[in-house]
Amino acid sequence: MEAKKISLNDYVLFGGGANGESYDFKADPSIMLKLYFPGKIQQPLDEMLLARKVYEAGIPTPEPGEYVVTEDGRYGIRFRRIMGKKSYSRASADNPELMPRYAAEFAGMCRDLHSIHVDTKVFENVKNRYYRLLEENPFFTVQEKDRIGRFIADSPDADTAVHGDLQFSNAIFAGDRKYFIDLGDFSYGYNLFDVAMVYICCCVSDEAFIQETFHMPKSQSIEFWKLFAPCYFGEDRPLVSIEEEIGPYAGLKTIIIERDTKCPMPEFRALLKPIL
Repeated sequence: MEAKKISLNDYVLFGGGANGESYDFKADPSIMLKLYFPGKIQQPLDEMLLARKVYEAGIPTPEPGEYVVTEDGRYGIRFRRIMGKKSYSRASADNPELMPRYAAEFAGMCRDLHSIHVDTKVFENVKNRYYRLLEENPFFTVQEKDRIGRFIADSPDADTAVHGDLQFSNAIFAGDRKYFIDLGDFSYGYNLFDVAMVYICCCVSDEAFIQETFHMPKSQSIEFWKLFAPCYFGEDRPLVSIEEEIGPYAGLKTIIIERDTKCPMPEFRALLKPIL
C-alpha cells in the first residue's frame, strides 16, 4: 500500500511514547496523526491493515485512518478522533459511584465481542501467538515451556474474537456509542485468553502500575473486577471459582509481560503454579 505524503507543517506535536509521537491537525483538531520514529515503516502499515480487517469483521472499533509519510521519511497513521470519548477505566476513576454501571457495560461489550465469529483465514489463532511468544521467551526452562505449551494446546478451541489486550482502558464510549481500541494483538480463540487480562489489570498488577495507568487505587480496580466478573460469567458463579479457572490464563500473560520488560516477573509467574 502506498503511503499518502503529508507535511508536518500542518500539524502540532502534543505527545509521545515508546514508538513515536502524536500530533494534532491544525486545521481540524478532530484529526490526529500517530507518527512512528524514523526507520519504522512496516509497523504502522501492519497496524493499519490489521485495524482495517478488524473493522470490516464487524468489531465495534473506530474506523481506521490513512497510511501516511512525511517529507523526512517518517511513516504513520492519520485518523479521526472519537470526540468526547472516555475510557471505562477513566470513567470509573472519575465517578466511582457509577462503577457498577461501567463494569456492567464493559462486561456486556466483552460478552458481545467474544460471541463474534471471525474468518480464521484472515486472523491468527491466539494459541499460535502464545506458542510463538513462548518459544521466544528466554526466562523459562525447556521443561517449563513444554508444560505451558501443553496447557495452551489442551485449552478449548473457538473461532470467536479475541481482543488481545483487554484492559478496561481499551474500551471507550461517547454518548451511546461504544468502541474497543488498541487491537494490535487481535486474534481468535478461547475467551479466557482474553478475559485474563482484565483480571491481571484489576487484581494482579501492583499499586503503582494501576495508579499510573488507570488513575485509581488498587482497591478500586479490585472492586471493578468484583463487579465485572458476575456480569460476564453469571451471577450464580462464585468469584473464587472464576478466579481459580482464569488464574493460569492470567499467568500466561507473563510471556507477554516478560517480552516487554525483558526480565522475569515472579509476581505474575505465581499464577502459573497449577501448570508448572
